[in-house]
Amino acid sequence: MGQDFSLAQYDITVQQIVRNAPPAQLYEHALRNEAGSAISSTGALIAMSGEKTGRSPKDKRIVDEPSSHDNVWWGDVNIKLAEHVFMVNRERAIDYLNTREQLFVVDGYAGWDERYRLKIRIICSRAYHALFMHNMLIRPTAAELADFGQPDYVIMNAGAFSANRYTSGMTSKTSVALNFARKEFVILGTEYAGEMKKGVFTILNYLMPLRGQLSMHCSANEDHAGNVSIFFGLSGTGKTTLSADPNRRLIGDDEHVWTDRGVFNIEGGCYAKAINLSAEQEPDIYRAIRFGSVLENVHYDSSTRKVDYTNISITENTRCAYPIEYIDNAKLPCTGTHPTNVIMLTADAFGVLPPVAKLTPEQAMYHFISGYTAKVAGTEVGVKEPSPTFSACFGGPFLVWHPTKYAELLAEKLRATNAPTWLVNTGWTGGGYGVGRRMSIKHTRAIIDAIHDGSLAATRTIEDPVFGFHVPAECKGVPTEILTPRNTWSDAAAYDETAKKLANFFVQNFKKYESLASDAVRAAGPRL
Repeated sequence: MGQDFSLAQYDITVQQIVRNAPPAQLYEHALRNEAGSAISSTGALIAMSGEKTGRSPKDKRIVDEPSSHDNVWWGDVNIKLAEHVFMVNRERAIDYLNTREQLFVVDGYAGWDERYRLKIRIICSRAYHALFMHNMLIRPTAAELADFGQPDYVIMNAGAFSANRYTSGMTSKTSVALNFARKEFVILGTEYAGEMKKGVFTILNYLMPLRGQLSMHCSANEDHAGNVSIFFGLSGTGKTTLSADPNRRLIGDDEHVWTDRGVFNIEGGCYAKAINLSAEQEPDIYRAIRFGSVLENVHYDSSTRKVDYTNISITENTRCAYPIEYIDNAKLPCTGTHPTNVIMLTADAFGVLPPVAKLTPEQAMYHFISGYTAKVAGTEVGVKEPSPTFSACFGGPFLVWHPTKYAELLAEKLRATNAPTWLVNTGWTGGGYGVGRRMSIKHTRAIIDAIHDGSLAATRTIEDPVFGFHVPAECKGVPTEILTPRNTWSDAAAYDETAKKLANFFVQNFKKYESLASDAVRAAGPRL
């Protein structure tokens, strides 16, 4: 039970500490002590996250302290928190953790490149949270664990205990707070495990640009010759699904860093959306849901323990967390060379953007800074249906620096490598949300295949009159009429009107970045 391991340095006096327990042991603790826990018919641990089934971005705070004050992009994403208030919440978290008979500790790494990897410590009261982060962090060997030493950052998860909403700076009973000076991250009032995962990403999103490296909200894979593709995109746009390609080796599904040597995965696992999951559509992910995986907030048959992935009675944001080696063709260690293709994924709720378009370097910068997509229901608390949004660098909620910092780093990488950049729409076709239909995964995969085999780059293109990018005229495995969105609408005039409406959204959104963007990048936007 790790009786010789102490958390006294954090003023935590609990004697029974379960450190880096194997999955079987964590299963036993969860099944014995956590309501709603069960074992699925395929062997995964089913866990319930309680009231919160998605992230709470409005409750995220960063401590305003001297060492990071001048670097943080303060505003709606990075809301300031006074150091004193952080300490009040920290004390509240520690007080709660000290009431537990036992606690779980997970020590692991963030980052597969040893030059940049961080040592992360998770302190939590739920076995579900421990197993989740056992999967999502890079798991140390026995020798590495014995020599782990002091962590670089600590996450204290007291999510089962609420913040005091009357504390200065609190807007609810949920508080997710990061202190760069203390290198601590404190969670109160939410048991949604994704807060820990994204907390680690936020830390890397600050530290990597500080060291001149580009942290990215993207997935990555490579072919058997070592040619790497990266896929930018917010949750629900297809990063996980499209990167789990049976013909390519998976480097990672969500968080990476692009360095002078190439790319490396930040995580040791994958966190896939489980809604409507099937063996036919997503075989690699489906097979990964087995013993050691964590299924969150899914509905299952009480007799057979078979999960119904179409049931959204608990939440639309059903998820599964599993070690990356559960993907049959994962590449270990999770590193790769400089990308051969850069793919920007979007889920266009208007049905205006084509399923694929080739971008000039300037257009790539424009669309990277814009980060247009649709928020998909269930990903965040309070989002009930898709709605158009702009999320800078396809990861706005997790940025710490101003978006142009990441954009400049990407521009340097694209200039150095000449990697072609593509915009791929996995959203709606034949009309907007509620009228049209979602793009076929089969067609999107065919497009990605054509990008990888080089055939799409050699195809004749047509310039889009509004957005200016170049749309391939044909693609093997994709009906030609789908490639030009206007042709899929029953009312062409309605399409033209909607295209101008969406273009205007782009223009209005980009005004906040115009003063820091070059003339060429500004000119790469839509034409009104």
